[in-house]
Order: sequence, then structure tokens, then C-alpha cells
Amino acid sequence: MTPKINILLIEDDKSICNFITTSLEAGNYRVTTAGTGKEGLSLTASLCPDVILLDLGLPDMDGLDVLTRLRTWTSNPVIVVSARTKEEEKVNALDTGADDYITKPFGTSELMARIRTALRHSRPNTHARIYKAKDLVIDFEKRLITLEGREIHLTQIEFQLLTLLAENSGRVLTYGYMMNAIWGPYVDNNNQILRVNMANIRRKIEKNPAQPTYVFTEIGIGYRMLESEN
Repeated sequence: MTPKINILLIEDDKSICNFITTSLEAGNYRVTTAGTGKEGLSLTASLCPDVILLDLGLPDMDGLDVLTRLRTWTSNPVIVVSARTKEEEKVNALDTGADDYITKPFGTSELMARIRTALRHSRPNTHARIYKAKDLVIDFEKRLITLEGREIHLTQIEFQLLTLLAENSGRVLTYGYMMNAIWGPYVDNNNQILRVNMANIRRKIEKNPAQPTYVFTEIGIGYRMLESEN
């Protein structure tokens, strides 16, 4: 029998706890709950859960502080589950180390999908280093990009940006994260250079850049690439 996946839910609202716990247990997950940040940190250390669901509005400490502490010693997936909808809140959480961010209220199907994505990203990829989604294929080792069987030519910067997104497909990468990864920590905060390069990439791989199939804009936050089928 396949062992159950362990989920740690750090949330102080009892009704939300009950809703999420019931939903996840019905999906054959094992759920442990913590009502405070301190309890959540302690349970993470003792249980080493497969996925952590973290609310930001905890009674004893801010959820971002919990996330900051977690990221000093664990790389386990953390999905922020919060009623905070401001773009800067989402950006802060993702930049602090969250793997995903889902806003309340949300449906069970969406939560399950986010958890499955987080689990896939947390496990080593034993396949060849290839991204494939619909008609787009990226061979990281050969540095080869093909769309509908024909080779796509990108500049070096465009290639680096697209492969960064592809290696993190399904996840939102913030503007700041992408600029730091490509141009380094001392790059100007103005993300115009990033936007220009992303527009060029879209012109080369999207049939209709205004209605993208592969690279999506998360307004005010960053970019997300269609998840790989591998």
C-alpha cells in the first residue's frame, strides 16, 4: 500500500481547518494541524511533512516570519493559504520562499491541484532534462527549442529566461526573482528589460501573444509557464 502523503496545515481558524482537513482526508492525505506559528515550526521539525499549508494571519506571529524561519532549514514545499489579496503580499510570500499562493476562498479541486504541483516539484526528476508541453519542447542539455517540430532561435538572455521558467513550470516566478537570477542582485529594480525580453519570447513561441498558451503573466507579480507534461 502506498504510504499517505503528510500535510501540515498551519491555520488558526477552526472552520477553515475543518474544511481543509475533511477535504484532504477524503483525498487520502494525512493531515496534521497547528493553530500557531510556534506550534507549526515545532511540528515541521518533528513530522517533516511532505507539504506545508501556511496561513499568514496567525495569532502569535506573522506567517511570513514563520516562512522565513522554515526556509533556514527546510526546502519542503510551502503553499501560502491566505485571505490577503494584495499583489505585494503575494510577491513578498513568493520571494520569501513560498512555492505557491492561494487566496481564500478557494475550491477543493484548486487546492488539490496546487498540492499535486508542489509535490511534483519537490521530487527529483529522473527523466531526461526535457520540458514538453503541447507542441513546445525544450531540451536543456542540447540547448534546443522546438515548436511543432521546427527549431526556435532565441538570444542568450531569452533562452535563459525561458529555461528558468520551464525548469519551474507551473510555479509563479516573481519579477524580482527572475531579474536576480538572470542579471544578478545589483540589477536596476526597473523590470522594463525583463518585459521587453519576455515580449520577444512570446512573439517567437506563441501563436497569439495576447492569448498565450505557454507563458502567462501574473499581473503585478511575475510570470508562470505551462506545466511540463514530463
